Amino acid sequence: LSTKRGVQLVKMPFSNVKNEQEAVQKRTFTKWINSHLAKHVPPLMVTDLFEDIKDGVMLLALLEVLSGQKLPCEQGKKLKRVHWVANIGTALNFLEGRKIKLVNINSTDIVDGRPSIILGLMWTIILYFQIEELTSSLPALQAFSSSASSLDSSTSSTETTSPPVKRKPLPPLQGGARKALLRWVHHTATKHLGIEVKDFGPSWRTGLAFFAVIHALQPNLVNMEHVWRRPNRENLQEAFLLAETKLGIPPLLDPDDVDVDKPDEKSIMTYVAQFLKHHPERKQSDSDRQHEEEVANCQMVLSLDTPIIQAVNSLQLFKSLHVQLEMRRKQVEGALQSTQKDGILTVDQALVKQAWDRVSNKLLDWHLHLDRSLPAPLDMVGAWLHEAEGALRHELIVHQAHDVTVNTVHSALEQHKDVLKRLKRHQQVFQRIHKDRSVGGVPVPPDQLQDMAERMDFVSTSCSIHLAKMEFLESKHHMQAFLTLAESKVKSWIIKYGRQESVEMMLRNYASFVEKQHFFENYESLFQSLKHAAEAFVNADSSVDEGETGVRRFMREVVTQWRSLSMEVRSVRSMLEEVLSNWEKYLSTVASLQAWLEDAEEAQSQPENIRREFFTNLRRWIDQHAAMNEAGNFLIETCDDTVSLDLKQQLLLLNGRWRDLFFNVEQYACVNELEKWRKDHLKALSALKELLDTAEAKLNAPVHVSFLNVRAFLQDVEVRKLLT
Repeated sequence: LSTKRGVQLVKMPFSNVKNEQEAVQKRTFTKWINSHLAKHVPPLMVTDLFEDIKDGVMLLALLEVLSGQKLPCEQGKKLKRVHWVANIGTALNFLEGRKIKLVNINSTDIVDGRPSIILGLMWTIILYFQIEELTSSLPALQAFSSSASSLDSSTSSTETTSPPVKRKPLPPLQGGARKALLRWVHHTATKHLGIEVKDFGPSWRTGLAFFAVIHALQPNLVNMEHVWRRPNRENLQEAFLLAETKLGIPPLLDPDDVDVDKPDEKSIMTYVAQFLKHHPERKQSDSDRQHEEEVANCQMVLSLDTPIIQAVNSLQLFKSLHVQLEMRRKQVEGALQSTQKDGILTVDQALVKQAWDRVSNKLLDWHLHLDRSLPAPLDMVGAWLHEAEGALRHELIVHQAHDVTVNTVHSALEQHKDVLKRLKRHQQVFQRIHKDRSVGGVPVPPDQLQDMAERMDFVSTSCSIHLAKMEFLESKHHMQAFLTLAESKVKSWIIKYGRQESVEMMLRNYASFVEKQHFFENYESLFQSLKHAAEAFVNADSSVDEGETGVRRFMREVVTQWRSLSMEVRSVRSMLEEVLSNWEKYLSTVASLQAWLEDAEEAQSQPENIRREFFTNLRRWIDQHAAMNEAGNFLIETCDDTVSLDLKQQLLLLNGRWRDLFFNVEQYACVNELEKWRKDHLKALSALKELLDTAEAKLNAPVHVSFLNVRAFLQDVEVRKLLT
């Protein structure tokens, strides 16, 4: 028994530490997960990690945000355990597909909500997608490896400090990720301030290490002299708040979780790794390095453009260089893809673009020189081909403003039509020369004839597609400009309104835009033009109707947008008219009620008979008062704050005066009703008395017994009943 008790006494503290460690990790990992799920569409949030992760929906959403990939997911309110297991299995297979080792982690353990397994999985995800990803792009730290090697005796001595090109998963708290992160902290932040950081546990308890990291990234944020002797809790609270407000780093840790004898290392690593995103000396990623290599290669290739100047009369050399240029086109276009958020090219990319444009233009000039060197009229055909090819190559500059783009497209379309309408004339000339293989008896080099034949064929087959495309683009941007203008108008109408005059002006503006400018008729005309242009474009080139940007898809989007927009436009008039109607009702009732209140307040001091006479129409003013409040409350809801405040104050004043008056005169509200009821009652009594008198006289009158007399008597009684 004593032995068992001894074992229990040893186990209990360990169990408590383990439970506390799990609780800290649960809080930290939950905050980390939520910081990423906030980027999901729609945003999601985990409240209880061990419960919310069971069905796999949150887990798959997290992996989608972290990886940028769409993952299949069983969703719905009536998911069963089999669906949960399937979702978790999808997530684990995705991780294993990225060469992430999942030790002793299976779907059923996650579905059962086993805390240690769920925390292990979350740590693996954090280690791979945040800590390893960020530490792998740190600069090489060989320069101070000897001084930092003593910081982590648990790491392998054979490990190199240079991060591998391909990331491999590291076991928890071991390997290059932890070592690199610790070295980064030491080299970047703590070494210069004399702060000793040996681990991701007790070394962080005072909060000084957190301040050191913040100071290293933005020195102006922290005065290190003020934080040395402050309490741990105060330092931790301020450091976490500073990191959140100034660096945008989510506060994953609570001060209570760090200010303990043995803080949880995984939680602190998770938090500290976030600071790496703000480190200005991080190395470029592999894709960045590859991109720069492509730019450098392109610069080298494009610098070799001197042969173009040296042999302008050689068609074979021209073709050879043209082929080389086309082979390099994809590489150059890839190198010119901006890697910066603002879309601006780097200096090297700008140089590559200049070189590419220079070489391309020289080749075009060379080709034009070859065409013009031919005998007339073939030289004119060549010059026209050069012009037509330029039109087909034309890249449309799309402006943000569709009305500007419409003008650009229209101008280009007219120019291209002018060029391409000469196709048949030049085709006839070329066909005759091509058949004779000579001009005026002078032979034409076969290779140049073949070159022009291929180009003529290309222009003739492409011009109809090109013109159809340009006409569609013109109609498309015209429609988009129309819809954009209409939406801006609707936004200017569906607002918090002003006073009556401004609403009247808005209604006039609406009538001018919608009715005088034939808004709905204009849309119908534009839509028919767009529909015709779209059909012509699809008939000319069926490939333009494929994919997410297809022509017919755009047409459906226009129809959907118009259906919603037209309903809003139609509803604007009724809304404006309703607002105006309430303004008229409100202003008229206020004016009349104010005047009546003045007289009514004076009438209260008059004798009873005069008061009774004055307030005989009180019921009418009760209705006026109700109408004023109804209109006023409507305007308060629909007008802007300034107008609403004025209306509230005016109603408050008038309702106060009305309340004080009505309390003293409400008895007169029923006078008219009582008088009317009394008159109606007397009239009814008189009619009843007359009926009774007539009936009594009729009954008392003698009747000669005969069929005709009795029938006449009964008919007379029935008539009198109907009359009464």
